[in-house]
Amino acid sequence: MRRLLPILFFLTLLTSCSEYQKVLKNEDVKAKYDMAQKFYDEGDFKRANRLFEQVAPKYVGKPQGERIMFFFADSYYKIKDYYTAGYQFERFVKSYPKSDKTQEALFLGAKSYYELSPRYSLDQTDTDKALLKLQNFINTYPDSEYLPQANIMAKELTTKKERKAFEIAKQFTKLGEFYTLDYNISAIAALDNFISDFPGSIYKEEVMYQKVIATTNLALNSTANKMEQRLFDAQEAYKTLKKNFPETKYQKKADDLMGKVEKQLQNYSK
Repeated sequence: MRRLLPILFFLTLLTSCSEYQKVLKNEDVKAKYDMAQKFYDEGDFKRANRLFEQVAPKYVGKPQGERIMFFFADSYYKIKDYYTAGYQFERFVKSYPKSDKTQEALFLGAKSYYELSPRYSLDQTDTDKALLKLQNFINTYPDSEYLPQANIMAKELTTKKERKAFEIAKQFTKLGEFYTLDYNISAIAALDNFISDFPGSIYKEEVMYQKVIATTNLALNSTANKMEQRLFDAQEAYKTLKKNFPETKYQKKADDLMGKVEKQLQNYSK
C-alpha cells in the first residue's frame, strides 16, 4: 500500500494539472471562477492568479466583481509580485471605495510598497512611495486593527531613510579629512539637513560629533580671511554637541579637536 501512495499522489497531481489546463483554455467563465476560488482557498495562488486574471474583466459591474478584484490583487501579493499587487489594490480601492474590504486593500497596497523598499544603501524611491502610502492609510483609518503594523513599518522605513542620509553625510566628512574643502562644506550642509529632517534620530549624537569634525577640518584648512569665523563655527558645533549630550561618548575626540581650534584662535587674540 505504501508503494502505491506516491503513484496515487502523482496521478492526482496529473489530473489536477490536466483539469487546470482544460479550464484555462476554455471559454467557460463560471468554471474559471470556481476553479480560481478553489485554488485560492487551497493556497495555490499562482494558478488562482492566472484564472482570476482571465475572469476579472468579465465580472466588471457584476456582484461578484468586487470579490474577484480583491482576490485577484491579493493573489499577486501572495506570490510576491508586489509591484502589481500594489497597483491592483489601488484599483480596488478606487473602484470600490465603500467596500468592506477597502480598509484591508488600502493596508495591503501600502504593505506591497513596503515590501519593495530596498536596503538603505540603494535608491530610496520605493521607500518614499511606501511611506506616503502608509501615512495615507494611517490618516484614513486611525482606529484600524492594522494600525500597529502600519506604524511599525513606517518607523522601519523612516529609520532606513535616516541611515541613508546619515551615511552620505558621514562619507562627506570622511572625504573632507583627505581632500578638498568642498567636501567639508558639503558635509556640514548634509549634517545640518539631517538634524533638521530627523531631530529625534538615533544617529543624532554621532551626527553632531561629525559636524565637530567637519567644521574643525574646514576651519583649520581655510584661508586667513575665512579661518577665524570658521573656528568660531567649530566651537559652536562642539558646544551644541555638549549641550545635547553632556556625557557624549565622543568626549575625548571632540576635546582633542577643540584643542586644535583653541590653539589656532590664540593667533587672533594677540
